Amino acid sequence: MENSLTGVRVFFVEDEVLVAMLMEDFLEELGCVVAASAHRIGTALQKLDQVSFDVAVLDINVAGETITPVAEELERRNIPFVFASGYCGAPDERYASRPLLIKPFGQSDLATVLLKALGKCSA
Repeated sequence: MENSLTGVRVFFVEDEVLVAMLMEDFLEELGCVVAASAHRIGTALQKLDQVSFDVAVLDINVAGETITPVAEELERRNIPFVFASGYCGAPDERYASRPLLIKPFGQSDLATVLLKALGKCSA
């Protein structure tokens, strides 16, 4: 599974420092390149214009704000993304078909949703 993610550039938005550190470790162990990360919605929107990446992992609730503005922009740009949440479900019905990473998650869970978002597996 790791080989199919080697070199994949990932951008993630996560406000919890420990979860962000874990995400970065998992991504690097999977062979991914952490293109960038953001801890706030405003920063995430700025980085969309500054960083090139293949897929994004978006925490649904970032410091009390919904991730929807970032998801809308990624969708507009046709960049694949997945949601991450300690709760269940997408922020609204428009995103119900997007892969969802449930917290707490393991490395294999992260790999599975990334592969799904990239169209490299059907699971």
